[in-house]
Amino acid sequence: MRARAGPKAGEDDNMKKTEIGLLIDVIDQAYNKRAWHGTNLRGSIRGLSTEQAVWRPGKGRHNIWEIALHAAYWKYTIRRRLLGEKRGSFPLKGSNFFVRTSANGSSDWNRDARLLDDVHAKMREAIASLPASRLHKNVQGSKWTYAQLVYGIASHDLYHAGQIQLLKRLFRHR
Repeated sequence: MRARAGPKAGEDDNMKKTEIGLLIDVIDQAYNKRAWHGTNLRGSIRGLSTEQAVWRPGKGRHNIWEIALHAAYWKYTIRRRLLGEKRGSFPLKGSNFFVRTSANGSSDWNRDARLLDDVHAKMREAIASLPASRLHKNVQGSKWTYAQLVYGIASHDLYHAGQIQLLKRLFRHR
């Protein structure tokens, strides 16, 4: 059996274009599309009341609402890094974790859940716009490649989806 010499002309570009499609599939399954692994991040917050969203399992612990905004912030951060944009345009003041209590109210919970959807859609658009040739190059100023950032944000979504599922179970059994 002879070993293949390498990709034919244009074949490498097609593989990389397919890889962008796979990256989009990965982030969508982790966020809001049906997947074999179970509940994704959007599914984990679907239908939650404000009471459930602000409940804390203990003093100094984050609630579901704060985790959802944390996920939104990091989707914004990854999009910004993929596009080479400067900091400062996240719709909420602050970074990483945003304190949320029942004083914020249900309209704010619904608004912030929509913010998570919006930030995901914008990140998805940024990934779709990436030149395939850039995927395995490091993002400027980073030790991580563009593809690694995308895989990482999908993992981040799934980590927090699991965390939220556990918090919902604790809330029911409190």
